[in-house]
Amino acid sequence: MKSPIPIFRPALRVADPVNEHLAAALQLCIRKTRGNIKRLADDPKSAAWALDGNYFNFTEGFYEIGNWTSSFFTGMALIAWQETKDEYFLDQVLRLAPPYREKVFTCYLDTQHDLGFLYSLYSVALYKLTGDRQHRDVGLRAAEVLSQRFNAKGDFIRAWGRMDESDSPIVKATVQTDNMCIVDCMMNLPLLYWAGKESGDIKYGDIAVRHADMVLKYFIRPDNSLWHAYRFHPQTGKPIGAENFCGRGVDSYWARGAAWAIYGFALSYTYTRNKKYLDASLRLARMFVAQLDREVVPVWDFRLPADAAPIRDSSAATITACGLQELAKHHAADKGLLKAKNALLERVCSESYLDFNELCPGVLKSAYGDKAAYSSWGDYFLMEALSRELKCGETFW
Repeated sequence: MKSPIPIFRPALRVADPVNEHLAAALQLCIRKTRGNIKRLADDPKSAAWALDGNYFNFTEGFYEIGNWTSSFFTGMALIAWQETKDEYFLDQVLRLAPPYREKVFTCYLDTQHDLGFLYSLYSVALYKLTGDRQHRDVGLRAAEVLSQRFNAKGDFIRAWGRMDESDSPIVKATVQTDNMCIVDCMMNLPLLYWAGKESGDIKYGDIAVRHADMVLKYFIRPDNSLWHAYRFHPQTGKPIGAENFCGRGVDSYWARGAAWAIYGFALSYTYTRNKKYLDASLRLARMFVAQLDREVVPVWDFRLPADAAPIRDSSAATITACGLQELAKHHAADKGLLKAKNALLERVCSESYLDFNELCPGVLKSAYGDKAAYSSWGDYFLMEALSRELKCGETFW
């Protein structure tokens, strides 16, 4: 049963061309990134999330299979480099080149589908910014490893599990992982699209398109809400049914999952110019915006019971803002979606959500999901959205 949240229908103000409020938030991100990227380069790890905002107490190592988050720090540092022209940020990012190379050339069996998150915001970004072909080579290797997770019978990229086995330490041991994909993977497809364009090998783009088409077919419900995960028979590829790992339950509507899909389909349109992906992103975005209440930042799951704590997920807000920016780039976002984008950005840049304590590594509060925690992905997508809103630049995806 959906919680009785007032529907979001305020008259939203369009942001000014130069918004000092947003600019101050971007400068906060830059200041915190200066310390964070050095700490990551000194001791590579995942540093994913923290209740108190100190990501560096998170114990998961860089080479562990569950690491999907290290590159949110490198992505922030590269944005900071673009914004400030301070070579310090680039120098710190480059110190991480050896472990990024080793992860896909030596330790590649201990990877998962989130190689797209890891390498689009590291190797691909560095190649685009510097032209250094060693980063191109590592990015193409990451795409090759990711492509090996593709199940051609079911047209899906397997989310979890080592490359050579079905069990995965990041889910319960009793859960089979060789036949499952999750909606988050829409954000991993840009690595494959890029690799196909860069290498000339059509297999990468073909895998990305087939996976995106599978998500269109199975993940989107008739009301334009989403399942989080879906299972297929690993040998025949026949669909088995929906699953859930991040939302409240199988039939719920996880806010961040919707955000991944909004942005992911918009990016699929950017690469393919296939209008069905643009239409999907728009439908999902309008459904997402219709769920918002006067707090603007969404609850972590739109189908919480009436008695559940309405914990907010500011990371879902920032990711959705990025997706709406991508739609706007294609002149596809209508006035209502543009107003929602502005409202989301202004709300997350308020004192209710920004942590101005310079000693705290985290920037964005309540950015995890069902916990009121900080997350490195919330911080990254906030910074990407701010940089793009203020400068109208391109992203690394």
